Amino acid sequence: MTDISIYFQPVDLSELNFRDQTVGSHIVCFSEEGNFPDYKDEGVAIIHAPEYRRGVEKSISNEFLFREKLYHLFLGTKWDKSIYDFGTIIPGSSIDDTYHAIRTVCVELIKKNILPVIVGGTQDITIPLYQSYEYLEQMVNITTIDSHFDIGEEKESVTSDSWFLPILTSKPCYLFNYSNIGLQGHYCPPKEMELIENLYFDFQRLGEVTENITCVEPTLRNTDLLSFDLKAIRNSDMNGDNYIQPNGLFHHEACRVMRYAGISDKLSSIVIANYFPDNFCNSQHEAIAQYIWYFIDGYMNRKGDFPVASKKKYISYKVQLIEQNEEITFYKSNVSDRWWMEVPYPVNEFAKYQRHYLVPCTYQDYQESMKGDLPNLWWKTYQKLI
Repeated sequence: MTDISIYFQPVDLSELNFRDQTVGSHIVCFSEEGNFPDYKDEGVAIIHAPEYRRGVEKSISNEFLFREKLYHLFLGTKWDKSIYDFGTIIPGSSIDDTYHAIRTVCVELIKKNILPVIVGGTQDITIPLYQSYEYLEQMVNITTIDSHFDIGEEKESVTSDSWFLPILTSKPCYLFNYSNIGLQGHYCPPKEMELIENLYFDFQRLGEVTENITCVEPTLRNTDLLSFDLKAIRNSDMNGDNYIQPNGLFHHEACRVMRYAGISDKLSSIVIANYFPDNFCNSQHEAIAQYIWYFIDGYMNRKGDFPVASKKKYISYKVQLIEQNEEITFYKSNVSDRWWMEVPYPVNEFAKYQRHYLVPCTYQDYQESMKGDLPNLWWKTYQKLI
């Protein structure tokens, strides 16, 4: 087993007291008074990663109060899995050193079915998290909660706003699908929009999300890695020099999205990026703590009905599309009432794409097919598979 403790510094809990049944009374923490957690049981692991060198020039204060706020929140129902706090990843002498630490830690945790919740740092730390899946040779679906795509120019240096292109161009590429939640078109160059559409990737505009926030659930159910840019929160809820967008998600909407992410059986890692605590008031630290709380609550209440085994626990519906000469099979879970649809894949590529031939969808997708229309999600997935 890899000794990941060498990458961390402990949390100072010396002045904190917690009531019974709070997160602080339950969490297994790497504190100055104790040893590094013996992470044998599956659960979630909170990790603070203060790597900001590709996003801001000035130093960031160490007042990351989200922990204190989180620890004082009460436990939710059915919280029967472990919650770890590994402390703070020590930034390396170079950015690549920090990336190496994040990648090594996340590989170890994902192999043990422990979900890393990485907080802090600029959004480019999504790169080493993606590289963890590369190391494990696992195809990955990435979803971002962001106002734009963060692609950048081909010869541009990697920054917090141009971290996605290195993932797109990596060889071999283990990215199967990319989705964006909360897109604001006025921040996106037309050529980036064209690239995303040509690659059959997905995005949901901010207006769609705020009008019907349940539309994000199938996207998150099909996600392995979630990268949440806190700049996607509107300025009225997340004020400060780094949060200037007049439009974006409200705090309560972000909490709901985070619970959808947590309850996804497939999701195995998350980054909460661009956490700049300078000029934060108590309520903003509290908001970060609540995002994490709702994510953990979703995780603790997972349904375990991701259809990887017997389909006997699902009701199947076959829809014949006469004009397209296609038959689509839909599955509805008896456990959660959630829907999936079957997309054909190349026979010789079955091993590689096995996790993607059943795609999370909505009841509306089923209704659309009943009218004779081919669901857009089916078409995009099929194009990626062939």
